[in-house]
Amino acid sequence: MSTEATIFTGVVVYLVMMIFIGVYAAKRAHSTEDFMIAGRRMPIWICAATLIATWFGGSAMMGSSGAAYEGGFLRIIADPFGGALALFVVGFFFARVFRRLRLVTFIEFFENRFGITAATIAAVASIASGIGWTAGMLVAFGYVFETLTGVPLVWGILGGAVIIFVYTAAGGMWAVAVTDFVQVVIIAIGLVVLLLTVLVDVGGWGAIAPKLPEHTFRMIPLENSTEIWLNYFRAWLIFGLADITSQSLLQRSFSAKSEQVAQNSFYLAGFGYLTLGMIPVILGIIASVSLPGLEDPETVIPTLALNHLHPIAIALFVGALLAAIMSTCDSALLAAASIFSTNLLPLVKTQPSDRLRLTATRVAIPVFGLIAIYVALKVQVIFNLILDANSVILVSVVIPFIAGVYWKKANRTGTLAAMAVGFLVWLLAILFMPNLAGDMLGLIACLVTILVVTPLTQRSDPPRQLLGSDGEEVEMKDRLGTLPLFRTVR
Repeated sequence: MSTEATIFTGVVVYLVMMIFIGVYAAKRAHSTEDFMIAGRRMPIWICAATLIATWFGGSAMMGSSGAAYEGGFLRIIADPFGGALALFVVGFFFARVFRRLRLVTFIEFFENRFGITAATIAAVASIASGIGWTAGMLVAFGYVFETLTGVPLVWGILGGAVIIFVYTAAGGMWAVAVTDFVQVVIIAIGLVVLLLTVLVDVGGWGAIAPKLPEHTFRMIPLENSTEIWLNYFRAWLIFGLADITSQSLLQRSFSAKSEQVAQNSFYLAGFGYLTLGMIPVILGIIASVSLPGLEDPETVIPTLALNHLHPIAIALFVGALLAAIMSTCDSALLAAASIFSTNLLPLVKTQPSDRLRLTATRVAIPVFGLIAIYVALKVQVIFNLILDANSVILVSVVIPFIAGVYWKKANRTGTLAAMAVGFLVWLLAILFMPNLAGDMLGLIACLVTILVVTPLTQRSDPPRQLLGSDGEEVEMKDRLGTLPLFRTVR
């Protein structure tokens, strides 16, 4: 059997296994709450694993390795460093609060705190971000297929999309979480095997290090200018701050069986993600010496696999690649579909039944997926897709989100003004100052606006209390992530 045939066979077996797991998990999805948030019963070992797998997608595996190949550590600030930062920030500042609220989506928090208009804007922005993430993952899926099997990029994107649609729509959060657990194990094994094999073949790190550029591991810009520093801070915040509002992350907090599980799952996931995320980065740096002149740096990981692994090992490693990609893609789709059925459907159908919401969620998954396919085929650059998908969140949602939790004076008028100004400044910056980090300017404008407008409108628009799913005010004491890691708190 040829190498391509061996790889293709292994991929088919892996994809069939994912569908089987997803369909099996569907037996636990009897209601909307089961489907979207696993009935709030998720234990820490699954919760932490699904967080790592959700975060560890095509951006970490393909995008970051390609960025490290081209420019060392300065090019991978956003991911994995910014991505890990988001996990720690959510774990310390938000996981306990949102588990306590007992919501299904974080958009419900926006509606309770700031009203339906702000919630709708946040919902549309979050869905758009989810579609962008999905598109980036599908491009990564297509690259893997094209590089390792010769299957054209378009067919890889379409084939991967169908598999993901099937098991996500079948089982929801339980399907996503269980497949994520399997996938994160495969990812870890695959990456460690590839790293050790490559290091042996190139003669060890001692043979690579002397040939690296002087500033390979530098994490602070070499030059000083407004443009450079704005883009540098953008690299930290486009994941590290924007993604604290990620429905994919917060959905795991909603799904955890307790506040302690929610908090500690994020801490464990942060360490796990940073550890795993550095392996593709190191592989990209090694490849910059051993494989100079790659036409497309984002294919560095599959190229290394082809050059250094036995065909059977390559087939297993392709499973790791696909696991990383699918684990992020399914979570992004489920998050977007959950927001649609929970927060946008009621705008059309007042008080939809649980059955209608469940059906709408399942239907929305392939619908949003088809839009993502269109975007993927148009853009076809993994890292840029992921970064751009987060911009709209950074400029219009993050500041109101933080203010809503930690500033009692935050109100509807200040929030809407901040959202509008942040988005407008970002849009104008893209049109007239493309070299600047427009989303950083939008973020600053959003912050300034909410700080100015909110105090001026306290009388005309009194702040709303933070309410849980039952409509009761939520206790906000002891909301920081300070619960013990190993001792169970009753």
